[in-house]
Order: sequence, then structure tokens, then C-alpha cells
Amino acid sequence: MAKRIQTLGEATGGYDVILCDVWGVLHNGIDAFPKASVALTEARNAGLTVVLITNSPRPSPGVITQLKAIGVADTAFDRIVTSGDVTRKLIAEGPKKVFLLGPERDLPLLDGTGAEAVDAADAEAIVCTGFFDDEKETPEDYHDMLVEFQKRQVPLICANPDLVVERGERIIPCAGAVAAYYEQLGGQTRIAGKPHHPIYEAAMAAAAEARGGKIDPARVLAIGDGMPTDVRGALDAGYDLLYISGGIHAGEYTVDGKTDEAILNAYLKRESATPVFWMQRLA
Repeated sequence: MAKRIQTLGEATGGYDVILCDVWGVLHNGIDAFPKASVALTEARNAGLTVVLITNSPRPSPGVITQLKAIGVADTAFDRIVTSGDVTRKLIAEGPKKVFLLGPERDLPLLDGTGAEAVDAADAEAIVCTGFFDDEKETPEDYHDMLVEFQKRQVPLICANPDLVVERGERIIPCAGAVAAYYEQLGGQTRIAGKPHHPIYEAAMAAAAEARGGKIDPARVLAIGDGMPTDVRGALDAGYDLLYISGGIHAGEYTVDGKTDEAILNAYLKRESATPVFWMQRLA
């Protein structure tokens, strides 16, 4: 069973690097969690290197701007690697005529990849960063469009593998839900973000650059709240994991507003997840 800890400092003695999720751990899309920034800042002050690893479809400069606007302290991390960063390689290697499935603000993801945005009828690939309106839409709303793409064997490049995220007190669907639905329809998907290896390779390279040397995977602690992304990705990569129970899966084991440890352990066993530590919120 995972060990419950009250502060991050209880767990960091045996590690050199922290790979920390962002959405659900440092903020909820609207408000920052100040204690999380303090915890990571203290870890850095103790000599650890902190790399934020996020499934945001935006390249890292845009996410850094977003974090500042939300109120995440810039002292909380050394580097940041996003799904958008590693997805750009998939876009550059793929067909050049792409249909952007997502808000227009994500068009800069294509910059420098050689790809151009075209209408659905002319597209040779889909780049999915999310929904046109994630407040109202579900993947099923794109059924007819996706069926037509599937008939033409158009691949879908998913820039954000998350299925859902917290936005304030609500749960909002993400591009990963569209990718999963497209696969159900028989479509082909290409993904580089969590839980897949490319984003972890990029994060480890960033950590090695920050520390000026090779990183021992046994001295890496991953932090996250998403079972299919943060948890699966970290464990598949062989890293120790600190599970944040107050994130998107909290409804599975929360009683009277608090994590019930027995129910949590049953949930983790059912998911074949083996974190070393857990805490309700990073602090």
C-alpha cells in the first residue's frame, strides 16, 4: 500500500528530480493551489530539480505565461515540458494539410512544423487540441465529421491525451476523449503526451540539462492525479510515484470531503496502480 504523507518534504530525501503534473496538482484551471507551489519551491531549495510535465496542447512558452496568470509561482520549477512540445514533432513528420480540431487560439501549435491549417474536406490529418466549445460539447457531437475522416483513413494527432480535467469545480472533457472516440470508430491516432514515452524522454532530457548530467531513473519522483496519464505513464517509465488523491478521481474514494484510505487502496488495487506515496493535495 502507498504511504500517506502530509508534506512533500517527507518523501524527497531519496530523489534528485521531480516530474510534476500541472493541471489538478498546481492549479484547477482557474485558481492556483499555493501550497503546491511552496512545496516544489522548498524541494528546489533542498537541491532537487523540478520539471513540470503537462498534457497541455500549448508549447511550453504559452503554458509558462498561463501559469503566471493563474498564480503558480515561477520559483516552483526549473523546466517545463508540454504535450504540445512533443506533439509538434508528430505534426512535422505527418501530412502537411491538417484540420485543427480545437479552438483557434491553438493554431500556433502548427508554427514551424511545415503544416498548414485547411478545411476538413481537404485535410490529410487531424490535429486535435480539444473541442471547439468544451463547455457544451462531447465527442459524440463530432460523430459525423469523424466518421468521414475515418472513411478516408485520416490519422488524428492528439495534442492533449487527457480525457478530462478539473476546471474550478467542474470536470471538462479534453482532446484525449475525442481521440478515444475516434479509435472506437476505427480511426488511427498518434499521441506523444502522457502516458506515452516521448514526453517522459523529453522531460528527462530537460532534467539532465538543468542538472548538468545524466539522471538515474531510480532517483526520480513523479507526481500526478490522472490514472490513465500521470499514473500509467510514470509507472510504465519505472519512476516512483506520489499520487494526489484530490484530483479528477476523487469521487471514487472521497467520504465527507476527505479521502477514505481504505477505499483509496481498493481503488488503486483495482487499477493495478502502485504509487509509493499519496497525499490529498500537494503541500
